[in-house]
This record gives sequence, structure tokens and C-alpha cells, in this order.
Amino acid sequence: MPTQKNSARRTTDAEYQALAAFRHALRRFLEFSTAAARAAGLPPQQHQALLAIKGFPGGGAVGVGDLAVQLCVRPHSAVGFVDRLARRGLVRRVPAQDDHRRVQVRLTARGETLLARLSAAHRDELRQIGPELRRALEKISRK
Repeated sequence: MPTQKNSARRTTDAEYQALAAFRHALRRFLEFSTAAARAAGLPPQQHQALLAIKGFPGGGAVGVGDLAVQLCVRPHSAVGFVDRLARRGLVRRVPAQDDHRRVQVRLTARGETLLARLSAAHRDELRQIGPELRRALEKISRK
């Protein structure tokens, strides 16, 4: 939901242009990401789940509830992602270190390898598109 904080000031044509440029660059990156995931044999949401697991603070293991928050989905949807990734041998469930009644999700070696390959490609793409994103953000951020 948009905030009302700056609604009293009129948006300038330059800001509209910067917002459009930023959104366009984001869309191009998301299209790249979708195509890269599919080329690796993954639906984009499963790639996002692998990245969320690996990128979660605390050692590369995440609870399903935390994974749901990271993916902006409901917990039962996150369970479905984990089930599909586990069937593919990309993640495994492990008991939580602090409470063995809880389960956390960790990448397997196969999942690590796949994610490393996808992440390298994404990093390269961001290096190319980054300057465009920065320029647009700088224009948007000017007061």
C-alpha cells in the first residue's frame, strides 16, 4: 500500500521518468531471472526458495515459517515448495538445533551447486543492469 507521506507534493515529470526507468530495469532483470531458472530446469519460485534458504541469516537453514515470510507466501505454500524441492534432491529437512521438535530446511550439495550456478549468472546480470538501476534510484531519491 502506498504511503501518504509525500502525497502533498506533486510528482514531477522527471520523477515519473525515473520511476518508469527503474520499473523497466526491474522487469528486465525479473525476465532474465525467470528465463535463467527455467533454463536450469526450475520454476522461478523454486529458485527463489533456494536463494531464500541459502541467504537466510543463521547458517543456511531456515524454518518453514521463516521461509514463507521470505517468499511472501502462506506457510502451507512454503511447505509445498519444500516438498517439491526435497523430491528433486535440492533440499533436506533437518531437526532445528535449538528445538528438535521443529524442522528446518537446508540445501543439499546438489541444491548448492545449482544455486551457485544461477547466482553467478544473476550477479553478472546485475553488474550489467546495476548502473541503470542506480541512476534511476538516485533520480527518485532526490528531493
